[in-house]
Amino acid sequence: MTLSQAGAHEASPAAAPDTSPTGEPQRSEPHRSEPNRPDPDRSGPRRSGSDRPGSDRAEPRRPAWPVIVGALALLLALAALSLSIGAGEVGPGRVLDYLLNRDGARADGRLALVVGDLRLPRTVTALLVGAALGVAGAQLQSVTRNPLAETGLLGVNAGASLGVVLGIAVLGVQTSYGYLAFAFGGAVLASTLVLLIAGSRGGGSPMRLVLGGSAVGATFGGLTGVLIVNSPEAYDRYRVWVLGSLSGVEGWTTLRQLAPVLGAGFLLALLTTRPLTALALGDDLARGLGHRPGATRAAVAAAVTLLTASAVALAGPISFLGLLAGFLARAVAGPRVGRLTLLAGLFGAAVLTGTDVLARVVARPFEAPVSVIVALVGAPALIAIVRSRRSAALAMTDPVEAAAPPVRHAEPPAPKPDTALRYGSWSLLIPRRALAASLGLAAALLGAVVVSAHAGQSELDLGRTFQAVFGYGDRLDVLLVQKFRLGRIVAGLAAGAALGLAGCLTQTLARNRLATPELLGVNDGATAAVLVSATASGTFGAWWAGPLGALAAVLVVTLVSGGLGARGYRVLVVGLAMSALASAVIQVALARRSLNSAGSLYVWTSGSLNGRDYAIATPVLIGLAVLVPLALAAARRLAVLRFDDNVASALGVDPGRVRLTCLLLAVALAGLAVGVCGPVGFVALAAPVIAGRLAGPARVPVLGSALTGALLVVLADTLGRVLIGGVEIPVGIVTTVLGGPFLLWVLLGRNGRTA
Repeated sequence: MTLSQAGAHEASPAAAPDTSPTGEPQRSEPHRSEPNRPDPDRSGPRRSGSDRPGSDRAEPRRPAWPVIVGALALLLALAALSLSIGAGEVGPGRVLDYLLNRDGARADGRLALVVGDLRLPRTVTALLVGAALGVAGAQLQSVTRNPLAETGLLGVNAGASLGVVLGIAVLGVQTSYGYLAFAFGGAVLASTLVLLIAGSRGGGSPMRLVLGGSAVGATFGGLTGVLIVNSPEAYDRYRVWVLGSLSGVEGWTTLRQLAPVLGAGFLLALLTTRPLTALALGDDLARGLGHRPGATRAAVAAAVTLLTASAVALAGPISFLGLLAGFLARAVAGPRVGRLTLLAGLFGAAVLTGTDVLARVVARPFEAPVSVIVALVGAPALIAIVRSRRSAALAMTDPVEAAAPPVRHAEPPAPKPDTALRYGSWSLLIPRRALAASLGLAAALLGAVVVSAHAGQSELDLGRTFQAVFGYGDRLDVLLVQKFRLGRIVAGLAAGAALGLAGCLTQTLARNRLATPELLGVNDGATAAVLVSATASGTFGAWWAGPLGALAAVLVVTLVSGGLGARGYRVLVVGLAMSALASAVIQVALARRSLNSAGSLYVWTSGSLNGRDYAIATPVLIGLAVLVPLALAAARRLAVLRFDDNVASALGVDPGRVRLTCLLLAVALAGLAVGVCGPVGFVALAAPVIAGRLAGPARVPVLGSALTGALLVVLADTLGRVLIGGVEIPVGIVTTVLGGPFLLWVLLGRNGRTA
């Protein structure tokens, strides 16, 4: 896959018509058999419409029962293993005695406690939670036509996390039942908001479900961060809960309370199987068959909400499992919705049960977080699947077609008249609109710097602050502004410019307005590297670990996926796997530290400029001095990539070389930014979009994106310092909270064109 496809995986043969370099549809050639090779269409019965390539029946016909029987046998073996392993000295023989009640074994109090109250409820919970996440993942992937969809897509995990943190920080909840109630309520609230947003315009299309879930999830995640940074006690409990675990399952009370919800979710998923099969043919054909696409998507969203909310309430957020189970099932069963959903449920139950057993034995006498084990086991499995020959069976229609507007290979709109400066044989073309936008952004940035320097606890007025910025006025004013505030501001300017420029390069390469360096695991890799480099008691790690971690993540992703030219969505899947592994490293690193150290590091992993100064900003400024001119030089060739690759090659541009150069630039910039202030969210997403609106569609807004990114970070940092008196909100949390409404603006501002 080339990076220009980073926002969407390779479509199946029936996903979309072939296009010429100008974007016009081409008529497909009739099937011709090769010489000396039998024509399959002529040597056998004629295929029906449902058996044509690209349909749900395109994969070779094979009986489903051997696969299902094998999955059930594996599941039973893992369940028996789960019942046989634990802290108590109770072996398989005694467990079997209890289950069969041989010789009155159930009357043994110790045996009843170990097996009846601990192991058996835990095993059943693991089976049901894994099946719920697997079924929810398969349903979500089918309804969005996106194999990369996972159960956190509807904001369920973010809503559950916010509910738990609200219960802890505001109401002082301390019981597992309280966690369950608040987690379930938050998950349902988040999904309800997503359904309302997605259905407000466009009838709840897959694109609107994806963007609505991302927006709500981002806002809820930011609000969770606001509560956590102001409550060490809430963070201490949250950092354990967020890892996910089944160790708290004791007895049947909790499972009995959520059993009706799980049952309703499974039943609803079963009832939507046939409508989902029709929906895979397209909305028009589904309507012709008597189905209602909008009602089908709403029913699927409700089923996913019930299943995922119950699972999160019982075991915490284990988001990677739904993605993994769907991939495993599709690799075995193909895209048939019914078989896919059943096998995803079985595989999800098997994976969670097996990883729960591993969590009990890998770190005895302690237990490892089950979500970390899922990531460590599932990420390599996911990579192996997409690198195998069976990966062709995973192809579906274009996943999030409207994560970006449709790519048009025709010429971009003609720019407004530019100004040409000539001196002898030299000439320089100056784009008027882009230049005016850059000058306006620079002026706004200067004003933001002055406001940020003025904001604080001192009694400086705006005039004295403005003088102190340039070194005039009272010595104490100059010391306060230039020593303590401007260093932080300069660090924010450098990090914001790097993020904005990295986002611009990534979005242009991917031809996707919602693409960011996070697609390749850059942020998580850089963050994990900085945390690993942190001292035993320090708050921050070495800044240089950021770009090194980002580069290492991208190298691993590209090498494992087969290079930038890999077909399909292989790079995206490997990037998701790398992000899952890096996130597991981050969560474990935070959970194993003392509360004070972990709290400080959590603030940094949320994106913070606290304590940043000139010494930290200088390396990034040096990097920008080198990388920005290179990006400007590459912008002209980068703009040519908006055409088809064949057209770009005809114009003398090597698409592969340009993509590699710009990718390395984006990785270096994003890594530098993470090294300075941690992973600040949404700046790399929003800055190029805003700069592109200002500069016009005919230009790649390289300089404008850097200025916009710097402006956004400085304003967000200022807002975080003054919003709550005496409390500082990290800049990354501010941008995340504001990023949700920004996504909604992108979503609702399209007037349904891509819905």
